[in-house]
Amino acid sequence: MSRAAASSVVLPARAPLLTGRGWTAFFIALIAVCALAPVANLLVPQGSAFHMSDYTVALLGRIMCYAICALAMDLIWGYTGILSLGHGLFFALGGYMMGMYLMRQIGRDGNYKSELPDFMVFLDWKELPWHWAFSDSFLATLVLIVAVPGLVAFVFGWFAFRSRIKGVYFSIITQALTFAAMLLFFRNETGFGGNNGFTDFKRILGIPIATQEMRMFLFALTGLTLLAFFLFARWLVGSKFGRVLQAIRDAESRTMFCGYNPLPYKLTIWVISAMMCGVAGALYVPQVGIINPGEMSAANSIEIAIWAAVGGRATLVGPIVGALLVNGAKSWLTAFAPEYWLYFLGALFIAVTLFLPDGIVGLVRKWLRRGKPDAAPAVSAGRREAQKSLAAEQGMEASALAPLATETKGARA
Repeated sequence: MSRAAASSVVLPARAPLLTGRGWTAFFIALIAVCALAPVANLLVPQGSAFHMSDYTVALLGRIMCYAICALAMDLIWGYTGILSLGHGLFFALGGYMMGMYLMRQIGRDGNYKSELPDFMVFLDWKELPWHWAFSDSFLATLVLIVAVPGLVAFVFGWFAFRSRIKGVYFSIITQALTFAAMLLFFRNETGFGGNNGFTDFKRILGIPIATQEMRMFLFALTGLTLLAFFLFARWLVGSKFGRVLQAIRDAESRTMFCGYNPLPYKLTIWVISAMMCGVAGALYVPQVGIINPGEMSAANSIEIAIWAAVGGRATLVGPIVGALLVNGAKSWLTAFAPEYWLYFLGALFIAVTLFLPDGIVGLVRKWLRRGKPDAAPAVSAGRREAQKSLAAEQGMEASALAPLATETKGARA
């Protein structure tokens, strides 16, 4: 093979954001969220089989918030190889930022008819603490929803990644951070409502929050946010930045040898993932109607990792599917057999780990590939011939050259 043929071996071109089928599925989901669901809930009579109940709207809205967290987990775990067991903290921080604004929106409609939130009046507070300074501004709240989780993630990640903490040690530290934050928020003197947290919300932007129209608006907004984050994640992992993340996941030492410093890449995706969870928490609170330190529990953070594992890591769509299936099963089992829910969750995680390492989406992709000719042997042969030719021209043995291309670990998006 000539030098020209050998030099024609280049890196694969960047894949399109979505395939034709992918765009079709995306627009179907968009229509379902923005058109079909509102019509089914607001216009279809309750007695009709096509009516979507308010309970279903609230349930699906909550699950879509969880799906955003699972998507954020996939970016940091599936594509970067960093297992976080503390993403519940960032979810709760975003929720608390929104909750503070909603508490200020109550005004004098509370039980004590005071400008201060009821729990502050009960604790004999005379004025708002300093960290409530911008809680009456909706624009400031929008900034804090992403800034606070992002800042906490940046500070923690800066010290953790600079210290080269990896693997199970990083996972344990993230869970310890979340547990410490939960204990802090349980204290009444911190000004976050203590054990009860924030609840009894009245309005948002002056509009009553308990109306059917507002709930459907929040549902549609959550769905649009999930779809937007999905497109953003697809673009991110397909970029050069995303390829470096996957290289760090597969061989961090080799990536460093190639001249890349993993610190800024890991820190950036860590902060982005935390911000996404903060947005999910902010959308979650007005739909559920409460936020308390229990959202920071270790179990909640572990569940986020389970959603990603069940659906399929490094697929983007897999964690969304996992969040939908696991939380749908949780909603059903906690109603009919609440004592067996935790056993089911543990058995599901063990089964996925042992029998479905690529998750549900990985299994479906294997089924779809059955019967199709595999082009990998022909491609590998071409690569070997190009490598032999290049080695001969350089006076080297072919085995002395590094492989021209390697397959990334895990499923690809």
